[in-house]
Amino acid sequence: MRTLLSGATLCALLLANPTHAASVYRCVDEAGDVTFTRQGCAPSQTTQMQNAFNPTPSSGKATRMAEPSSQQTKRQRKHADTGATLTVVGEQDDGCGNLLTQQARRKAIVEQQVRAGMTRADIESALGRPDAISSNNGQTRYRYSPQKGRSRSVSFDENGCVRAKN
Repeated sequence: MRTLLSGATLCALLLANPTHAASVYRCVDEAGDVTFTRQGCAPSQTTQMQNAFNPTPSSGKATRMAEPSSQQTKRQRKHADTGATLTVVGEQDDGCGNLLTQQARRKAIVEQQVRAGMTRADIESALGRPDAISSNNGQTRYRYSPQKGRSRSVSFDENGCVRAKN
């Protein structure tokens, strides 16, 4: 009897898993742009409460994603027709002005190319450790020993970004 009682208590504790639900505000401005926030909406925006349930991974059966409604696809086409652009908030800045896309950066490293906007770490990944490093007026230059009769040097600006190649 005691074993049965302790087993039932253990099962009750395991089944009483806390749910991770949160309430968020769905804010729609005059232009029809939608923003989700936990702080609330501006007075000029329409507000609607949304309950967000975020179960932990592998906590239940997989659920198939819903098919978009025809109303939603019409809205997407409307925004595409008006030329509305997508604004990315919180984009990662590489410190060099994001002159290169991640794909172009990877391609340059693999092909051992030097391109403006690459960082020191990118150059060292592509070409290895430099044979000589010199600094002048806050600008750094990496010099690589001659390969096939040509020496190679890479200049960085004060932020550590490729400025020019020689």
